[in-house]
Amino acid sequence: MHGTTARKQNRSRRGTAVAAVVGASLVLAACGSTKDTGAAGAEAGGTGKVGVILPLLTSPFWQSYNDYVPKTADSEGVDTLKTVNSNSDPSQQITDINNQLNQGVKGLVVAPLDSAAIEAGLDQAERKGVPVVAVDVAPDKGKVAMVVRADNVAYGEKACQYLGEQIPSGKVVQIMGDLASVNGRDRSEAFRACVKKNFPKLKVLEIPAKWESDTAASKLDTLLNANPDIKGIYLQAGGVYLAPTLQTLKSKGMLKTAGQAGHIAIVSNDGIPQEYDAIRKGQIDATVSQPADLYAKYGMYYIKAAMEGKTFEPGPTDHDSTIVKLPSGILEDQLPAPLVTKDNVDDPKLWGNTVK
Repeated sequence: MHGTTARKQNRSRRGTAVAAVVGASLVLAACGSTKDTGAAGAEAGGTGKVGVILPLLTSPFWQSYNDYVPKTADSEGVDTLKTVNSNSDPSQQITDINNQLNQGVKGLVVAPLDSAAIEAGLDQAERKGVPVVAVDVAPDKGKVAMVVRADNVAYGEKACQYLGEQIPSGKVVQIMGDLASVNGRDRSEAFRACVKKNFPKLKVLEIPAKWESDTAASKLDTLLNANPDIKGIYLQAGGVYLAPTLQTLKSKGMLKTAGQAGHIAIVSNDGIPQEYDAIRKGQIDATVSQPADLYAKYGMYYIKAAMEGKTFEPGPTDHDSTIVKLPSGILEDQLPAPLVTKDNVDDPKLWGNTVK
């Protein structure tokens, strides 16, 4: 789900995929080029407790990620403490990081709430020689071993392209995430820029909702009162925006299924089961599947590698992604995030179709 500029990050193709042995009995292919640096985390041979800090648990996306963490930690040979929920509070997240460090963790996997505020926690970890892997959101500053994230610029562009192809002209609204997060900024700016460049007959209206469902519902209600002729909606986080959006449209008699006159085309982000059900019912048209399962898997993979003193370089990986260097100098493994429509919504390979 769910922060620097919306320009496309340079997808360097330098480096090659090599094999890395991970865990006592597990062999995984390494991402990009890897080397052993003999970092502080390697002094303990890559062992020790790992803290996992969640941004929130009110979204089905993060609930699914939370469920994947212990499973992937076990398969990757990582010993994690019970996950900690920062409950959408950036200040609490810094406290959570410090609490985990005081418990003597040897590694941290954190999903930052605020791309700038997280620096304080990252600095504390660096002072203690504890490596950190960031999941879902890249920090603006601070030291992390790797960011595990999909290309959020592509999220906004895919939503723009889909809506632009469905709607020749008229008003579309994007319900934005928290602009303190690189994800909210990337998705918002990419959608806005894509519409301006490719679909000039569309007018973009915006709702800053900070990943809050109540805020999304109330502001959408107000916007629809003033603009009942909305033709399309982009939800930057289906996990928190899908239910309130559908409920608001339903309460106004504006929830028409695909093919019906007056249907409002809706594209979402996340790839949760609820979005797939809504696509099947024709309530929404598409979503971008943000890989909760791979976030957990590679969060564990990279923290173990960091604790063993391994580092990586930009380049393609063996799991259909590319490691890129962000403008901040931080490395990011950009995992694949496919567009899901009625044509492929039943694909068994999509993580949202594997959730029980």
